[in-house]
Amino acid sequence: MDRVPISKQGFEKITKELEDLKAQRPAIIQAIAEARAEGDLSENAGYDAARERQGMLEARISYINSRMPLFDVLDLDALSGERAIFGATVEVEDIDTEERRTFTLLGPDDADHKKGSISVLSPMGQAILGKEEGDEVIVDAPRGRIEYEIVSVQFLGAAGLNLR
Repeated sequence: MDRVPISKQGFEKITKELEDLKAQRPAIIQAIAEARAEGDLSENAGYDAARERQGMLEARISYINSRMPLFDVLDLDALSGERAIFGATVEVEDIDTEERRTFTLLGPDDADHKKGSISVLSPMGQAILGKEEGDEVIVDAPRGRIEYEIVSVQFLGAAGLNLR
């Protein structure tokens, strides 16, 4: 499988999440044991809930463990250039509506649309990768094809993105 880009801060965050999830295991095992001690498991809601929680926890741990060897950890403070690449903050303008949007290109495990970042693997991310200020791109979106112009490409680093 291909390498997956992630910021140094994103890697630290996911590593902490993995540690926290593993630390929850004993409490869940204890909850299962207590529910099991109550007797009949066929109608034991506490047992079912604890087992479901355990399943979700183990699934997330497994997912993170499977991703860790694939991560290509990048230092956002060391990136620069004129092209839209991982770590770049890009401003685009919809050519039809003249609406402007600004977002930072991050990896799929880093990106958070609510915080102004998108994945380099998203349709928009893929369309603008490698482009420079003044270039035009077409993005296939749910509402149809949208044509954008790259207004600016900047590298703000981790501090500029509030990732520290």
